Amino acid sequence: MRIDHDVPASEYLHGMFPDEHGRFGVFGGRFVPEGLMAALLDLEQSYRLAHADPGFLGELRELLRDRVGRPTLLHQVRRFAELLRVPGVRVYLKREDMAYTGAHKINNALGQALLARRMGKKRIVAETGAGQHGVAVATVCAMLDLTCVVYMGTDDMRRQETNVMRMRLLGAEVRAVDIGSRRLKDAISESVRDWVANLDTTHYLFGTAAGPAPYPRIVRDFQTVIGAETRSQILRSEGRLPDYVLACVGGGSNAIGVFRPFADDPQVRLIGVEAAGRGVETGDHAATLCMGSPGEIDGSYSYLLQDEDGQIARTHSIAAGLDYPGVGPELSHMKDSGRVVYRAATDAVALRGMQALSHTEGILAALESAHAVGHLLDMADRGEVPADSVIVLCLSGRGDKDLAVAAELLGLS
Repeated sequence: MRIDHDVPASEYLHGMFPDEHGRFGVFGGRFVPEGLMAALLDLEQSYRLAHADPGFLGELRELLRDRVGRPTLLHQVRRFAELLRVPGVRVYLKREDMAYTGAHKINNALGQALLARRMGKKRIVAETGAGQHGVAVATVCAMLDLTCVVYMGTDDMRRQETNVMRMRLLGAEVRAVDIGSRRLKDAISESVRDWVANLDTTHYLFGTAAGPAPYPRIVRDFQTVIGAETRSQILRSEGRLPDYVLACVGGGSNAIGVFRPFADDPQVRLIGVEAAGRGVETGDHAATLCMGSPGEIDGSYSYLLQDEDGQIARTHSIAAGLDYPGVGPELSHMKDSGRVVYRAATDAVALRGMQALSHTEGILAALESAHAVGHLLDMADRGEVPADSVIVLCLSGRGDKDLAVAAELLGLS
């Protein structure tokens, strides 16, 4: 299968992707058992009707405003910017950590839950890694009177004990997954098995912009509120677009959400930061786009981490939400078209970012987001940040959930 490396940014947007087959260039599609194909096509049709319904969109906008707290803030962080030691640089944070439940995940969870209710599905299954998607799903299910089952790997449950308690308090049933790596990949597999067994009553509320079509488009569309707000806010603050937009990348929902509204502006450099773990040279990482290769994962053709025999590789990241061997197909296409540059930040770099933002601004970032924060510091150390740059960094979530992990590693406990 040939990969087209020559799609210009100006041709990339304007509603071209995904195409009628759910593909972004060569990436995407549906690689699923026959039994799931009808359910995915039904979901796609239901979403298209909802997306064109002013009543559905109006209810979503109202709930995002009144219950989620949108628009979230975009504000300058002057003390943090001083750490870059670059004359005239201005750094802005898009504060998705201030959305209700503490992360960007609520945007997609709310949209899909409303869609499920519209489809007559009263039971929701979901996967979670860092727990923020699980908390968001449990929250909207409580709001909309839907039954909620969340699958979570036992390793992630140990790392994110606080979010497990939050989900259960919100009324969700949290089912432990103790197979395979006992992390996000296996939680996804168990969620799909449940969905296949209960298609008539259940909607699978997938949390990231990956998986089989139409999920990459659905999740992207519900998350582009991040970038749309950012674009409007930075124009008000600076009178121009930013020079750089940075976001962490696991499956890719916060990244595609903030990148997409800037994708047709080639003067804006888009940088996605993956998890280098203990270092990409060690093999203990989750840097899918930096170190992976195309293949099929979770029902979609995209970049993934795989061994020489095509078996999905084990991953490692200090951040549970980045500890995933795949990535969304649209971000894969953005790599091969050259529209997004991908870099990888180690666990140590993420901890540096978390500490730096805490000490200078009093903002406790999630370890996922801290990868992008730390990478920006590294860029400045290497002289890669020009003077007078305007930089936007998507702070996808807050770090309360990571306190135990960070405190142990930083010697604070």
